[in-house]
Amino acid sequence: MRDPFLFDPRSEACKRPFGAVECGKTISFRVRPLMRDGFSRCALLVRREFSCEEAEYPLAQEGMDGERVRFGTELSAPREAELLWYSFRFTRADGSERFYDRSGWNDGREADPFQITVYEKSVVPQWFGEGVTYQIFPDRYARLRVPSAEGLIGGRTVHEGWDEPLEWRPDKNGEVQNRDFFGGSLEGIAAHLDDLAAMGVETLYLNPIFTAASNHRYDTADYREIDPMLGTEDDFRALCEKARARGIRVILDGVFNHTGSRSRYFNADGFYPELGAAQSRSSPYFAWYSFSDWPNEYAAWWGVRTLPAVNEGCASYADFIVRGEDSVVRHWLRRGASGWRLDVADELPDGFLEAIRTAAEETDAEALVLGEVWEDASNKIAYSARRRYLLGRQLHGVMNYPFRTALLAYLRGGDADEFRETLETLREHYPRQAFYSLMNFLGTHDTPRALTVLGAEETPAEKESRAAFRLSEAERARGIARLKLAALVLFTFPGSPTVYYGDEAGMEGWEDPFCRGTYPWGREDAALKSWFSLLGSLRRTRKALRCGDFAWRYTAGPLLVFSREGDGERLTTVVNASDAPQALLLPCSDARVREDLLSGRPFSPENGVISLSLAPYEGLLLEECFT
Repeated sequence: MRDPFLFDPRSEACKRPFGAVECGKTISFRVRPLMRDGFSRCALLVRREFSCEEAEYPLAQEGMDGERVRFGTELSAPREAELLWYSFRFTRADGSERFYDRSGWNDGREADPFQITVYEKSVVPQWFGEGVTYQIFPDRYARLRVPSAEGLIGGRTVHEGWDEPLEWRPDKNGEVQNRDFFGGSLEGIAAHLDDLAAMGVETLYLNPIFTAASNHRYDTADYREIDPMLGTEDDFRALCEKARARGIRVILDGVFNHTGSRSRYFNADGFYPELGAAQSRSSPYFAWYSFSDWPNEYAAWWGVRTLPAVNEGCASYADFIVRGEDSVVRHWLRRGASGWRLDVADELPDGFLEAIRTAAEETDAEALVLGEVWEDASNKIAYSARRRYLLGRQLHGVMNYPFRTALLAYLRGGDADEFRETLETLREHYPRQAFYSLMNFLGTHDTPRALTVLGAEETPAEKESRAAFRLSEAERARGIARLKLAALVLFTFPGSPTVYYGDEAGMEGWEDPFCRGTYPWGREDAALKSWFSLLGSLRRTRKALRCGDFAWRYTAGPLLVFSREGDGERLTTVVNASDAPQALLLPCSDARVREDLLSGRPFSPENGVISLSLAPYEGLLLEECFT
């Protein structure tokens, strides 16, 4: 059992500084076992993840704290990036020992050690984490005209009607082809930049825009060409220029672990005139791929034959994507992009990730490199190797899937304290700049729509039922009430609040492809959209929300309270996720009136507390000014 009075790694009375530390910095440790336990000595046991070195550091007895004995020491963090795993050994005068780690007391060393992330100092683009991001699945956001699919790769079909049902059933061979297109375009996105700016958006994250056979375009056919159905390179440059004029940057999806089997590089069906790897061993692209029995057996992403995996260690591939003077990474940054979101970052080798960041920053000092990682990125193991994503040379930040999972679980009836524990663990493990550069979201192209998850009583078992599913009136009302709370937490939490296109309009849908419907132009939920716009405006204009310090105030059951503080103000988010009223006493340091920025209501403290009576599914954003 854990004894927080003995050692709590999140308390500065026990460990300073909080969380991750920069290389070479001093770390202070204090432990306080009970005097009656009879411990006369204590040692700090440390193991380095990457060098595998182990060391012991004695803690000096410093005195008494009531009924406890205080031991302390200081440790210099390694001068190179590392993960430190540590625990404590306590010894009695008779030589008997006990160990203390994350699980509490135990009789064996390193059963569940504490973690310290030691990172290299590096510059992280400040613009991303402060502002709102809007994710767009390009084929489904907006079109200005019905395009033609004639002569394009993929055997495409185009929906005449924007609101037609999408295709999801497998073909006669049992494969889902994703060949039905709706014709969203770059010009369509550009036409709505004013709407996005009005919602406070400062970054557009576009799912893949390069030529590909499928509507999701993760099966890249040509990294140098904008898919003709989306537009041209000039259209892309125009979009970036128009967006920049409105204070909006564009980041692209970098799919560098695999290509499409119908790409000009693999060319399985001979669509392209030059020889691909599947056609000739003499192809300049042959070494990009790993064949076990050419040409029919080859390594593919998760075994999906339409997505042959590339060998990132191949020199010609690395030159083409990263290292060359006009590499793919550099080319599109020079054409107006401000960064890259890297698809399946777990599949990309450390050296390749480092090369991408180097190339990006050499091309644009403020370029962002963000990774798709679904777990705690500070200690992720992929393919039996501990990854180094956030140690200073690879990713600036990652997609925060743990945030989504924990927040939706809380809003569906979970305990706010579990949400706190999930996010506090990340805050403890991540460098501060990485934590404030997380891409936080409620859903993406790879997850069910947040409104559906928050409103539905249960998930239909059959895919056909999920395809036809729509929330009932009561389910939708509950889902929207919860979604508004989810958005409030999203927009006031550290990291970039990221809205998946259409969530603000009330779009529904289960998993891919049902979460990838067309934007409901003319049928948006106006009240929900106004709510997102209000939150976006606050995020854009309030310094405390953009980069202010963070503190938990209260978490228990359905009640979640946290604050952001900076620039002479403290903004406190208060959430009641219950369908019943809740009462809460919020301590205050003075008698100044607090205003709820969402409703304009004033709240006056009495006897050092604000007495809150929260309605079902109610959220507040209380303003407290110090100037």
